[in-house]
Amino acid sequence: MAKGILIAAMDFSTVAEDEFHDWYDLEHVPERLRVPGFNNAERWIGIQNPKVSVATYDLDSLGVLKSPPYLAVAHDKGSPWSMRLTSRVKRLIRYEGDQIVPGGATAPAGATGMLMIAMNVAPEHEADFNDWYNKEHIPALSAVPGTLSARRFQGNIAGTRRYVALYHFNSPDVPSTDAWKKGAASPWTERLRPHFRDFLRIDCRRYSRAK
Repeated sequence: MAKGILIAAMDFSTVAEDEFHDWYDLEHVPERLRVPGFNNAERWIGIQNPKVSVATYDLDSLGVLKSPPYLAVAHDKGSPWSMRLTSRVKRLIRYEGDQIVPGGATAPAGATGMLMIAMNVAPEHEADFNDWYNKEHIPALSAVPGTLSARRFQGNIAGTRRYVALYHFNSPDVPSTDAWKKGAASPWTERLRPHFRDFLRIDCRRYSRAK
């Protein structure tokens, strides 16, 4: 069975930064990690906008998000603290997806940078898009020095972006290197680019709690 992913990205510029991080670190992440089937929880901060937060959770499968332990703490069952904070931040994306490539990998240890790409694609180009991603794009970017992992996910929730790619790096600078830019460029890429829809890119550095 393919592993699942849960991603939550938000702009928290409308709330106090110290309270936002306290909520995530002291309540929200520990609460999620107590749910069977949550393999990990990683927090990231946007490089271009440090008021952007990205959290990723590797799951045994998407079925975990329908399990009684998760539903007991999620959505309208959240704590008063959760309900108050999440009502005030701007949600950028909440994504649930099955891992397409490689299928069963979890986030690598030691990454200090991450790139999230989320998008839809024009339906008539979807088959070509998936061939490109799986056969050319992911292999090329996986080979770039400093890339620790490259994973693709497909979601099936209407009204959100269907495809997400997560790249983990040994440095947040990897996506700005010539090697990365060369790996990302090809005639196939340029042919498909006009058919991308709802494109969202967030370059991240690993979150580290202030001491």
